[in-house]
Amino acid sequence: MLIKGKHILLGVTGGIAAYKAALLVRLLVKAGAEVRVVMTTAAHQFITPLTLATLSKNPALTEFTKGVNGEWNNHVDLGLWGDLMVIAPASANSISKLVEGKSDNLLTAVFLSARCPVLVAPAMDLDMYSNEATQSNLMILQQRGVRVINPGIGELASGLSGEGRMAEPEEIVSIIETTFANANRLSGKKVLVTAGPTYEAIDPVRFIGNHSTGKMGFALAEVLADNGAEVMLVTGPVVLKTKNPRIQRTDVVSAQEMADACLAIFPSCDAAILSAAVADFRPVSTSKSKIKKGTDGMGELLLEHTTDILASLGKIKNKNQTLVGFALETENEIENAKIKLEKKNLDFIVLNSLQDLGAGFGVDTNKISIFTKAGKTINFELKSKADVAADIVNQLVLIYKNEA
Repeated sequence: MLIKGKHILLGVTGGIAAYKAALLVRLLVKAGAEVRVVMTTAAHQFITPLTLATLSKNPALTEFTKGVNGEWNNHVDLGLWGDLMVIAPASANSISKLVEGKSDNLLTAVFLSARCPVLVAPAMDLDMYSNEATQSNLMILQQRGVRVINPGIGELASGLSGEGRMAEPEEIVSIIETTFANANRLSGKKVLVTAGPTYEAIDPVRFIGNHSTGKMGFALAEVLADNGAEVMLVTGPVVLKTKNPRIQRTDVVSAQEMADACLAIFPSCDAAILSAAVADFRPVSTSKSKIKKGTDGMGELLLEHTTDILASLGKIKNKNQTLVGFALETENEIENAKIKLEKKNLDFIVLNSLQDLGAGFGVDTNKISIFTKAGKTINFELKSKADVAADIVNQLVLIYKNEA
């Protein structure tokens, strides 16, 4: 019933797994969805447009134009029509194009125009899938909010056996159902998210900062919005952009600016997840002009504490609000995280350690543990930051379901 009446765009790229698209279309139509298929030219070598058109009861599109009279298949309209886009199979070549933002075929142009959630089901040979370039591309897509459906392990067309088989159509349908179910889990909730670093000015040129890129916070904002929440994103200086229209963004630079924004926004929110790497210290005074080399006094830089935003929100939090913090530690990680959990009046805290390879600043992965107010500890494996965000949001949903 979750799929009934939904508009689903199915992108089919070139690869032997394209034959599975026929069963996928059949299952989706049987579930009550309206399906429109967009194919690459290479996909025609593995399955005919006629097959997919017959099963979907809509033309299977490949070209930007149709006929000789100047009619065109409007990729913008298609992107707006879809409630969900699924690219299955997604070849290594097409995945690369999605990352690069190319629109040299109708499928990639529709992808760039789509405002709906997008699922990508990779299908390729073992070595192509495990290649660093492919893995990097998939990670980038996930960071941008695209859900990657992990391939299965088994016999491949090359004769090798390993990871690279496209997920079975039944599994993809199940994931589609979950995607639509999750879209309303936080409907009606307003969530504050902080992201990125803060810069504390020394003079007009120099500042105190850190290596945060904002990727974790932006991933959280996208997942929350995909789950139906209205997201108030307060971010320090980053180059990232948001995708979901339910995200309202406020840009700040300094810790005080972030504190002021959060204190103004939080009272109207149901929850706050503070993932920003806020500077703990700032210069006592800021020079209005650039300090020259050799200037007396540059040997000492007097610092003072910045506002503790998490503690400030913890003091004003009411019984109906949920507050989540992050702890990035280098030693005594668990002990320090639990102290922070209690001291700052949090409902749960997310610990990630700089000791873990692949976690921390500037990377697309993270490894976390969650400690709850009720004393529960949940450990997770190294994952993409998009998947980590999903785990954190799942914990928030459990609180609202009184299951945390």
